Amino acid sequence: MRKMHTREKRKLGLAHNKRHKKRVKKVKPKTFKTEASLNKYAEVKGIKDYTIVNLKIGEDKKKLKIVEK
Repeated sequence: MRKMHTREKRKLGLAHNKRHKKRVKKVKPKTFKTEASLNKYAEVKGIKDYTIVNLKIGEDKKKLKIVEK
């Protein structure tokens, strides 16, 4: 792995005297707590044909995701 530049270390808040690896974050899906906020987001983005998927297993908990068809 090549040496990380000092500006990158400062931005990430890492120590200056170690060889750190750059952390690559995984892209996660956009989620919502209410159906109203989900529908508003879909309207703003122009998404017409979509389904709503609940990512939480329990019925009382909600973490909603848009899946385009």
